[in-house]
Amino acid sequence: MAGSTLIFVSGGVRSGKSAWAEKKVLDAEAARSIYLASGRAYDAEMKARIERHRMDRLGRGWTTIEQPLHLEDALAKLQPGDAVLWDCVTTWLANELYEGWENGMPCAEQPGCMEKKWARLQETLIGIQEIAAVLVIVSNEVLDDFIRDRTYQFWLGKIHLWLVAQAKEAYEMENGFAYKRK
Repeated sequence: MAGSTLIFVSGGVRSGKSAWAEKKVLDAEAARSIYLASGRAYDAEMKARIERHRMDRLGRGWTTIEQPLHLEDALAKLQPGDAVLWDCVTTWLANELYEGWENGMPCAEQPGCMEKKWARLQETLIGIQEIAAVLVIVSNEVLDDFIRDRTYQFWLGKIHLWLVAQAKEAYEMENGFAYKRK
């Protein structure tokens, strides 16, 4: 990818990856630190949790863009030179794979649906890099997530391989320590 620096970090649940990634973005000293949040409010409790996290980030100087689906819609909200954190791939993937489940037609069961979303994600990440100074992407480990769906694991693995290949730096987090893999 041309443009900004891409940094990819993955790790297990509670590995410290999100806090570490936040520090990387804040250290970039950009005009704006953008937090692309992938959480989706399915109920009042989750809505309150998302709002609490957004307000906490605001108090620490972040601009939050809630984008649980269709990450490409965030492009229009970015400004040249932003430092961007996308947290997290696994949440976005679950949202996109199972979009339409409430109507009995999740993307995961529609031929070609996820392939289209994957192509759009690649284009979007390239687009973000053309705008941003730095893009830090966070994800859980492929087999560490609570979802044991083979389709989910396949797509997460495919996305991770692509991100590591494109990244200037790739890290694996464990117990608060970042181990550089690339």
